[in-house]
Amino acid sequence: MDLLSQMKKNSDYVAPDNVTYNTLITGLCKAKRLVEARVLFDAMKVGESKPNLVTYSVLIDCLCKNDQVCEGLVLLEEMEREGLKADVFLYSSLISVFCGKGDVERGIELFDDMKRKKVSPNVVTYSCLMHGLSKIGRWRDASDMLKDMTARGIRPDVVTYSGLADGLCKNGRAEDAIKLLDLMEQKGEEPSTFTYNVVVNGFCKEDRVEDAFRIVEMMAKKGRKPDVVTYNTLMKGLCGAGKVDEAMDLWNLLVSDKFHMKPDVFTFNYLIQGLCKEGHLRDAVRVHSTMVEMGFLGNIVTYNVLIEGYLSVRKLIKALGLWKNAVDSGFSPNSMTYRVFILGLCKMQVLNIAKGLFIKMKDSGIKPTVVEYNALMASLCREDSLEQARSLFQEMRNVNHDVDVVSFNIVIDGTLKAGDTKHAKELLSEMLNMDLIPDAVTFSILINRFSKLGLLDEAMSLYEKMVSSGHVPDGVVFDSLLKGCGLKGEIEKVISLLHQMADKDVVLDSKLTSTILACLCHMSRDLDVEKILPNFSQHTEHTSKGTTIKCHEFLMKLNDVHPELKLFVAR
Repeated sequence: MDLLSQMKKNSDYVAPDNVTYNTLITGLCKAKRLVEARVLFDAMKVGESKPNLVTYSVLIDCLCKNDQVCEGLVLLEEMEREGLKADVFLYSSLISVFCGKGDVERGIELFDDMKRKKVSPNVVTYSCLMHGLSKIGRWRDASDMLKDMTARGIRPDVVTYSGLADGLCKNGRAEDAIKLLDLMEQKGEEPSTFTYNVVVNGFCKEDRVEDAFRIVEMMAKKGRKPDVVTYNTLMKGLCGAGKVDEAMDLWNLLVSDKFHMKPDVFTFNYLIQGLCKEGHLRDAVRVHSTMVEMGFLGNIVTYNVLIEGYLSVRKLIKALGLWKNAVDSGFSPNSMTYRVFILGLCKMQVLNIAKGLFIKMKDSGIKPTVVEYNALMASLCREDSLEQARSLFQEMRNVNHDVDVVSFNIVIDGTLKAGDTKHAKELLSEMLNMDLIPDAVTFSILINRFSKLGLLDEAMSLYEKMVSSGHVPDGVVFDSLLKGCGLKGEIEKVISLLHQMADKDVVLDSKLTSTILACLCHMSRDLDVEKILPNFSQHTEHTSKGTTIKCHEFLMKLNDVHPELKLFVAR
């Protein structure tokens, strides 16, 4: 920019021309200094060197890639008014941007527009469109595009095939992507390392890590050396599948002196995250120590994962120490750092520190999400600080946060726990007015609390709504209703509920069995219990989930434990 100023001052000798301006604008766009690029562009329009096709193309491409698509299209219209016609490179650039953002229809519109204006598409144009179409599962359209491409004498290149392979893998069709690799070889196009990495990633996402390793083996045999992305993908796949022992074997190979490449920060982060997820915190810390010894500081993600690991085993001092280390290393805590800490502290019910960090988060300019609000509200309700929870709930709504069903569930449960049925019903109405649909947890909370408060009719009404809404009541719901009905002596309702439980294959655990036992204690001795009770599913340490236990077997077990009930059953 200084050189341009000097050129303008000495314009008698060297006057800046289109090439000068275009070179500067291109550099500014690459550096994402869009405002300065626009200033130069406006200066060109009033000067002697007017913007040409290159100027417009560079600026339009930069605008679109920086989420200023509307401004880019306005500039395109301006360009055409100036008598400049978009060429294949500009069209391809725009199509690439739209397809990359998932707006394939807009890309197709531009493709049709360029053909109407007699601008011939090239391999890049077709590749962008086919990649976009395949990613959203429009295989027939992508196939037609491929046929049209070859009919025009344009040969698909490695980018074309890689895009199609990526689309297949993103739609869970990694097996078909292998067929595409075979087709590439038949057509004389050699798959690149990137192509192979796409397929490796596809298999890992389908939890087929063994097949991913098979592709790496195939890749090596074809003379393509796996790169750090290949090994990072494998590391992520192994850790995602919980195969941390194999991940450690891979890591040991990568850090060995004889190996052809070295891991990067992503390799370490994937492994540390996988180890923490599986509860191998000590190994995760050891890997982090090796990471530091090798000269990798890591990043805030590394620290976030380790902090979460320490908090999961209630080692708060260690977690706080890592926070300090991260800050001392020049890393600023981000939204995930605060989330991990607040959620971990709430699980430990260390609310004073959690609330302090929540305030610090807001003071740092980081906007809390519904996740942090919900965690704090749930913890406050657990310690009967309902007013503070309500205050947070109202704060969420005041700052236009997306209050969700979970938020309402937490506050409704806390309100009913305090015996405030009126306010709980008002909250439910507000929830419905916001077009938030009650989920199974909402119904479970309402049924449980209303049953405990002795409002059995309302609890039964909610149960019927729950079933009619398509939710399947679980053992907790039936346990609440059985207790409520049993205490009120509603024997017919108890029997009806027991049969509904059996019909829905509700599995009996120790808690439900105890509740049924309590209900039997309230029944008349004249009732033939064996005829009344249905067959149930039972889950114990000796039986698999869903094993059916016949009524007389169930009664025999109860009779053995509680002979005073005199549940006489023929053996």
